[in-house]
Amino acid sequence: MRIGIIGTGRIGTIHANTLSRHRDVGSLILTDADASRAQELAHRLGETAAPGVDEIFRWGVDAVVITTATSAHAELIGRAARSGLPVFCEKPIALDLPGTLSAIAEVEAAGTVLQMGFQRRFDAGYRGAREAVRAGRLGRLHTVRALTSDQAPPPAQWLPLSGGLYRDTSIHDFDVLRWVTGREVVDVYAAGSDAGPAMFRAAGDVDTGAALLTLDDGTLATITATRLNGAGYDVRMELAGELDQIVVGLDDRTPIASTEPTGPPAADKPWTGFLERFGPAYEAELNAFVEVVRGGRANPCDGREALQALRIAEACELSRRERRPVRLAEIPGGAAPAFA
Repeated sequence: MRIGIIGTGRIGTIHANTLSRHRDVGSLILTDADASRAQELAHRLGETAAPGVDEIFRWGVDAVVITTATSAHAELIGRAARSGLPVFCEKPIALDLPGTLSAIAEVEAAGTVLQMGFQRRFDAGYRGAREAVRAGRLGRLHTVRALTSDQAPPPAQWLPLSGGLYRDTSIHDFDVLRWVTGREVVDVYAAGSDAGPAMFRAAGDVDTGAALLTLDDGTLATITATRLNGAGYDVRMELAGELDQIVVGLDDRTPIASTEPTGPPAADKPWTGFLERFGPAYEAELNAFVEVVRGGRANPCDGREALQALRIAEACELSRRERRPVRLAEIPGGAAPAFA
């Protein structure tokens, strides 16, 4: 199998390393807007660098991995679909619903595969939570509390390109909330704070956000996010039911300290970022993509799944701006996929 990787930044480099050592992948072709970066990575891995995207398609590959800037995702997904190639793409498909729907339509018209990079679906903790909920161990689920807290903010110049806190950061929580519970969000109420560094206000973004979501069975979920969690990178999900309560993301590296006299000590080596925290999950999702391309398994996260997470993010952003509850029915692109 020959795979083309478009984009060799941080996550593209990780994916290239994973695929380069995969037993079912014979070779890679790498390209990047920074040609020297692609060449350096190709040399290090013993793979081939291409001067541009055109060569990826002209030289012939069996599948494409897209890890470019978000603004290029939809066009590249469409190009791969028209070429009959399966695609793995980092989230999101696009930062708006029209672009997302257009790319999905191209994939569906071509009958090709689009697997989206929501890596938390491959994390051991989240998988365990899904199994517990689906097996009924918690009884009736009544409350979910989820959070994503970055240790340090991104560069100021990147903020206007990110889509905002809900579309860029909380979208992972929105996706995994649906995946773990098997339920759909019916309405949201969201708020945000830009009281931190001025660069967030300049970008029209917020540095901290919170949302209350109601699921279609009445379960309540709260999702919070911040770019300014100095203690470390913190990603957790707590699920409480009538019979039991469980938590994802609580271990000896969770950046939280107890004030109780007998509480656990603060982490000696707290998580610093998503690449470290979710390393095994990133590898697992690429291994799954290879299986999908080989016909060995169903697509674990298609474009319609990504669309639903974006719709929740859009609803939260609308709620924050207009200071009102927003029903998901107000957001175009409904008809959510059935859960496996």
